[in-house]
Amino acid sequence: MTGTTATATATTTATTAATATFGAVGAAHTRVEGVAKVTGAARYAGEVPYPELAHGWLVLSTVARGRIRAVESAPVLAMPGVVAVLHHENAPRLNGDYTNAFGAPDPVAQIFQHDRVPFVGWPVALIVAETPEQAREAAEALVVTYDEEPHDVVFAAGLPGVYAPESAPAAQKGDLEAELAASAVVVDAEYSTPEEHHSPMEPHAAIARWDGGRLEVIDSNQGSRFVADELAKLFSLDPQSVRVRSEHVGGGFGSKGTRPHSVAAAMAATVLQRPVRVVLTRRQMFSLVGYRSPTAQRVRLGADADGRLRAFDHRAECLTSTVYEFVERASEFGRAMYVSDAHYSQTRVVPLDVPTPSWMRAPGEAPGSFALESALDELAEKCGLDPIALRARNEPAVGPVSGLPFSGRNLLACFEEGARRFGWADRDPRPGVRREGRWLLGTGTAASTFPVLSAPSTAAVTAEPDGSFTVRITASDVGTGARTALTLIAADALEVAPERIRMRIADSDFGFAMIAGGSMGTRSWAWAIRVAADELRERLALGGGIPPEGITARSDTSQAVGALEQKERHSFGAQFAEVAVDVTSGEVRVRRMLGIFAAGRIVNPLTARGQFVGGMVWGLSMALHEEAHRDRASGGHVGADLAGYHFSAHADVPDIEADWVDDPDPGDPVGIKGIGEIGVVGAAAAIANAVWHATGVRHRNLPIRPDRVLLAGTGGDRDA
Repeated sequence: MTGTTATATATTTATTAATATFGAVGAAHTRVEGVAKVTGAARYAGEVPYPELAHGWLVLSTVARGRIRAVESAPVLAMPGVVAVLHHENAPRLNGDYTNAFGAPDPVAQIFQHDRVPFVGWPVALIVAETPEQAREAAEALVVTYDEEPHDVVFAAGLPGVYAPESAPAAQKGDLEAELAASAVVVDAEYSTPEEHHSPMEPHAAIARWDGGRLEVIDSNQGSRFVADELAKLFSLDPQSVRVRSEHVGGGFGSKGTRPHSVAAAMAATVLQRPVRVVLTRRQMFSLVGYRSPTAQRVRLGADADGRLRAFDHRAECLTSTVYEFVERASEFGRAMYVSDAHYSQTRVVPLDVPTPSWMRAPGEAPGSFALESALDELAEKCGLDPIALRARNEPAVGPVSGLPFSGRNLLACFEEGARRFGWADRDPRPGVRREGRWLLGTGTAASTFPVLSAPSTAAVTAEPDGSFTVRITASDVGTGARTALTLIAADALEVAPERIRMRIADSDFGFAMIAGGSMGTRSWAWAIRVAADELRERLALGGGIPPEGITARSDTSQAVGALEQKERHSFGAQFAEVAVDVTSGEVRVRRMLGIFAAGRIVNPLTARGQFVGGMVWGLSMALHEEAHRDRASGGHVGADLAGYHFSAHADVPDIEADWVDDPDPGDPVGIKGIGEIGVVGAAAAIANAVWHATGVRHRNLPIRPDRVLLAGTGGDRDA
């Protein structure tokens, strides 16, 4: 009788709440963990306390290529507080013979397994001590000697050894050379982007300990189950004997996968049988957690006099390390963008004695959009067309290369709305004619796109006896507001107020779920939550009591995701920028930016706008500031810190506005596409195009530094 009454009460409460709050998705909502973060209650991997905690400090190689001759650990072991020095001669053996979701693993995670050194910054030892200060002092005192070998770290187009990787095949259709020859207007230009680094506010950190025969790791990552599976394979453990948690993450941007810090912590905890924490320094992050490869790109566009594309040719080159292949697929940006009679796109790669690049926000699309969208602007100028009109003239009905139908394509709606709000119609198309004192003014635009992907995920939703609901999913909130978005999605699926949802995430014990990456995290997780919630509602509708342990419904979207119809699925956007260029100093100031996006159903406008604006700020930084330099002699970075690596500061960021057009995806249960990557795509090109409009000079090499502006001069039709 009591159980029946409790069920009736819970059902009545849920119905009342649903009537009042249904429609949480699409309404602005502050972060559910916001109070915990601003009060300091939210703890990150580098802050969680444990009794008997020891501290590890990585020692990195100082040579770019060679072999370790000796690690002189005895003097260091005699220093105060030092309890261990791990290196290739005494570290536990790891298993590197496996594959993960992305293929073969990067050997940089297989630390201390041999004496080879493939780049500056390769881990050669781990000092473990009672305090971080003792570990750091000992790490700086450790003497490691090497047998050095000649190295090569300088990237340029057409280097010996460049090859076409099997993992990134070329796309082609039609007779490219014939269509170029038949074109009335041809653009043939080369572009370059420099090495760039994601450096999230929270450094990479991990604590590892053994508890009851289980390896438990608290890590800063973008996918706890992925990291747990990697650690299980590396250490030859049963997958169920490894648990990884990552409740709060202070930024990732593609850099927080299985990295040496978590492996080092697990290795030391295994050797010492006590908890060990390893935190990377800012300088160490420049060599251990990936970066965006520099690119050299050539774009050839052939068109009729009216701007209709006949030939589209985009070729790019990037670098990778000598130990692991990673391809920055810059040439693939345009494969879904513009229709042409002939198409060719390919990215080639050259191995150098450098750390392995990795995914960095909008990998491929960010540098690729700079080259192609700049070339489109050049073509519009040669054809005497408005840049937006040229893009509209080459709008495809189906995938330009694949021939597949689009699941939705609202690019022109983005340009239409953006042009209206930006005041594009009032623009004088002539370059170098607007001036305010020493400042030349210009405006530019560019298109954005990013693929829409889904990955299988699992979730569990539990109806609790008190009328609340607990959602468990191995999602990761890397600072994007995913925890809040998933709360709103669960609330709508269960037709209850968001306050009745308890969202538990980032625990590998909750089962497989997609990592936070590729703009597919929230889309994939939401799908799994929606399926589990729908099943739970059906079970609750049957009546009956809720036992003390609750009623749980589970989901696995593997079959549903696998059954998706083949289509071109993309988010789109239009970027607009106004710049002022100082003719005396060469300084470029971005005065305002506007981005209009078609990126599926927007779950939480508050955090979504922050995502878009954050990406656009990154695009501004890419256009004007960011570039990492390597010293040819040492092979290492020049200024591998946030003092030497320049990026946009508050004073550089102008009035930035981001908005969206209605664009729900009919192939997704919630209508989501994904917004994490697209904000940066096209932003640098819009700024570069605006600089041309202001000065009459084309800048094809990023960043557009003041010295490059002065060297090129202003006015006329010149290139830089």
